[in-house]
Amino acid sequence: MKASDSETQSTEPENTVPPAETTATAETETTKGEAAEVTVEPTLEEQLAAAQAEVGAARERHLRAVADLENFRKRTVREKEELRSYAASRVIEELLPVFDNLGLGVAAAKAPNADMKTLLGGIEMVVTQFKTALEGNGLKQIDPKGGAFDPNLHEALSQQPSSEVPEGHVLNVIRVGYSLNGRLLRPASVVVSGGPAKAESDAPAPADKTVEAG
Repeated sequence: MKASDSETQSTEPENTVPPAETTATAETETTKGEAAEVTVEPTLEEQLAAAQAEVGAARERHLRAVADLENFRKRTVREKEELRSYAASRVIEELLPVFDNLGLGVAAAKAPNADMKTLLGGIEMVVTQFKTALEGNGLKQIDPKGGAFDPNLHEALSQQPSSEVPEGHVLNVIRVGYSLNGRLLRPASVVVSGGPAKAESDAPAPADKTVEAG
């Protein structure tokens, strides 16, 4: 009887109760899942308010960009005008000594005992000074006498024969040209050589006609 009682006790199923920690974890995961499944949809009033706020922000950004562009345009125009004014004042400042020397030359020419040789030397000095001031601001003289004719820089007024200047070269310069910082302001007016004059050939003698007797 004792042996059978022990076998009966060993075959009875054990009471399996889940630990408290396992139960709590399962309940927590279930709560999280339920919270994740619950989503609150915004109402139409909230969606409309959000859209209006976004439109207002976009409009403000647009107005700010337009204002910045207008300010940039005005600033660029102002700087360009200031640069032009400064450049003109610089050239005028360099030409003032030339103007002063021209006045002195006129006063010397009006003197009763004016020396023409001295006056001529003063005029040449003023011309050199004037030319130096202009060259300092990018002006370059175009004087192509004796050089090859360039239609991009020269203006041919006429063509004359010459035995000294090759054909297609500048024979005489009627008016010099000028360029400013590489840009043509005025072409040089020139006379182009046509080469040596060609001798007129003698007219051929008429052929003799033999008249046959009838």
